[in-house]
Amino acid sequence: MPTAPIASPLSLNPAGSSGSTVEATAFGAHVLSWRCRGRERLYLSPHASFAAGKAIRGGIPVIFPQFAERGPGPRHGFARTCTWDTVETGPERLLFRFADDETTRASWPHRFAAELSVEPGPDRLRTALTIRNRGDEAFEFTAALHTYLRVADVAGTLVHGLEDRPYLDSARQGLHCEPDDAPVRFEAELDRIYPDVRKPLRLTDGEELLRLEAEGFNDVVVWNPGRELAAGMSDLGADEHHRFVCVEAAAVLVPIRLEPGQAWTGAQILVVEERADA
Repeated sequence: MPTAPIASPLSLNPAGSSGSTVEATAFGAHVLSWRCRGRERLYLSPHASFAAGKAIRGGIPVIFPQFAERGPGPRHGFARTCTWDTVETGPERLLFRFADDETTRASWPHRFAAELSVEPGPDRLRTALTIRNRGDEAFEFTAALHTYLRVADVAGTLVHGLEDRPYLDSARQGLHCEPDDAPVRFEAELDRIYPDVRKPLRLTDGEELLRLEAEGFNDVVVWNPGRELAAGMSDLGADEHHRFVCVEAAAVLVPIRLEPGQAWTGAQILVVEERADA
């Protein structure tokens, strides 16, 4: 695991968690690694930048207060490129906090407080984002946990549970598409937003099975850049697209609205399962 000079990683190895270990950094409240049952479950690019002000490619970036270019601020917001305060370091949880300041208000003029809770358990990892409005006026935001899941080979990876869901194809200018009636496959660049997903998903990767659950997030984003786009990304590189897929718990299409004093929490839970046919 590379060391970020901007914020050294923190580690958790909770008792009774099937040998799970988690590493995260206060820079972006960014989860860098989750090992469970002897295998790394998250992907971190070998070319990821750990320079101040640069987003880290891989792990679980926190997207807030805007997803992609859906707002006037920086792409995917500023939360992933700011250093959060570390307020709890275990033994069962990492907790980071972040609040508005002059810099954030220059691009998003609202008063807020954010928390990211990282909670590993037996065969699972729960990551929860909480946003509170601490100002005098209501605000709206979009957000996501931009989770990079490590796979043996993207060509053999499937995402189950979205077969009956329509989606917006961001790789084709947001084209509305009807359900495919088949698991999601990764044969080229894929960038989709699935609205109103209410049930758990499952990712199969050879003999591996991972269940993905969400709380508070209504949308799911599925992404892989494909070979050509990956080759042009300096913090990724040619052929690295084979090693991950992104399946993100997200609130994209309908922004979250908070009145003064209100709070919202969205969480993603990753669970390593045994395959029924194993």
